[in-house]
Amino acid sequence: MSKQFLILIVISGLSVLNCNSQVVNSDERLRLTVMQYGQAEVTIPYSNIINIDLLTTNVSILSVKDKVVYIRLSALTVEWFIQQKFNYQIAELQVIKTLPVVTKVLPMQWDKYPTYPQYDSIMHTFLNLYPSLCRLDTIGTSINGKLVLALRISASTNIKPAVFYTSTIHGDEIGGFILMLHLADYLLKNYGVSIRVKSLLDNLEIWINPLANPDGTYGTGNTISSPVRFNANGYDLNRNFPDPITPNTIKQKETLDMIKFMRKHKFVLSANFHSGSEVVNYPWDRWLSKFHADDTWFNSISRSYADTAHVYAGPAYMNMLDNGVTRGALWYIIYGGRQDFMTWELNGREVTIELDNQYLTPEAQLPLLWQNNWHSLIGYLENALYGIHGHVENTATHAPVPAKVSIKGHDKDSSQVYSDTLTGNFVRFLSPGSWDLTFSAPGYFPLTINSVIVSPGQRTDLSVDMSPIASKIEPAVSESRIVLYPNPAKSVINALLPDKIAGNVDIRIINESGILLSEYNVEITKGTPVIIDLKRMSEGIYTIVFTNTDTRSSFHGRFVVIK
Repeated sequence: MSKQFLILIVISGLSVLNCNSQVVNSDERLRLTVMQYGQAEVTIPYSNIINIDLLTTNVSILSVKDKVVYIRLSALTVEWFIQQKFNYQIAELQVIKTLPVVTKVLPMQWDKYPTYPQYDSIMHTFLNLYPSLCRLDTIGTSINGKLVLALRISASTNIKPAVFYTSTIHGDEIGGFILMLHLADYLLKNYGVSIRVKSLLDNLEIWINPLANPDGTYGTGNTISSPVRFNANGYDLNRNFPDPITPNTIKQKETLDMIKFMRKHKFVLSANFHSGSEVVNYPWDRWLSKFHADDTWFNSISRSYADTAHVYAGPAYMNMLDNGVTRGALWYIIYGGRQDFMTWELNGREVTIELDNQYLTPEAQLPLLWQNNWHSLIGYLENALYGIHGHVENTATHAPVPAKVSIKGHDKDSSQVYSDTLTGNFVRFLSPGSWDLTFSAPGYFPLTINSVIVSPGQRTDLSVDMSPIASKIEPAVSESRIVLYPNPAKSVINALLPDKIAGNVDIRIINESGILLSEYNVEITKGTPVIIDLKRMSEGIYTIVFTNTDTRSSFHGRFVVIK
């Protein structure tokens, strides 16, 4: 029986590399490694937090272990690294090389890495075998045109809280790729067998994206021959999301597609899967001294994942840092990570799960990876069944209200959540205890509900009626602010502006990601509202900026679009 994969190791201890019979220095060897394999791994001694900050801003850090910083370089970053004159060593680079396959690999084998067509076939097989339980969607396409697929698994089309598992945003961390396919198969096969699985599919909308970076994994071909961490342009996609403090300027296609997908589905709970270490990493990744408001809750669900893995895999698995758990920045700081973007910008809750100390899990160990993790995977999803599940509506009309749900003295750094504009539903995960929730929305009296009890492993249901502020007259405008009404709005919104901004005015509309959606000029007359057409805008929260082109006087406001 022929082997499908051959593991090649680039030895770090070599002092020379023969190339065209010439001896080359370390910098040249580094360039040649990147040229040959699409990436290179180097190590440098850990010195201090300033050193880490410089590195994480410019290159892709893999890990920090035992006072050593592990770095992965692409053609995009290798020259910057060389110019810094670091005292570095070229580390062992694990490269997986596909050999010719004598017999066809069946699509649903979980101890094999599929070709790209086989992966596509597996995803469509799920759809064909379980049409009542799943739907296949496309998040987008990679730069090389490969589909970024996602499978929706749920027992009905009713609106339920949405959760998201996604793997292999780093193309050479491929164990999670198979793990996600195996999980989808397990959920679909066991809906009528397992009480736990039935509860998940009856009460949640589960989305699984096994492969977030197909170009990194497959390159321009269809087999896993030389997988790399980066996308086809050499970018680390898990450093490419909008950062809360320092916005990234160059968003890759895969990143923009993923942001649009996540924004659309409003995931309340999610996890992204990696390899290279064995630990559950929770927010924040970009702040060392800042704790998430729900840090205790994050630590608890991370601890549960790792502890469950210990039960089924033994104490030697997933035991690094705090026995398999860490707050991200305590390990090392990164900027532009997906975990922080999902949690900060989208008000979701996401962790990063490192599954294997090896970046490329050997095929023979894929069944073991499943056995070590599937109980934890199910348990993590079950967290979405707990906490406070509520519904906010207009007490007079019973229409849903898009309200901010916050906890005074507790929430900070975008930890609040919002009820859905279409349904009025919300989910708030909290540690066990008694909590006072405040609901606020434009055009409604704020409301605080005291002593809402959250119990471990239990769901608390809450119905909230908000009273509208009755008014039959047009809102009054002041000299210091604009008034937007109605807000929320479906098709049009009116803007009353201070008199001093009248004249030729530039109008800009910006979405929550900071992307400029439209810009145009209008002539504004004192006392006359400006009508903003919303028909082509999707639901969401937007910022609108009015600037007089002559005086440069500027005012801005926020409005909500509902459909």
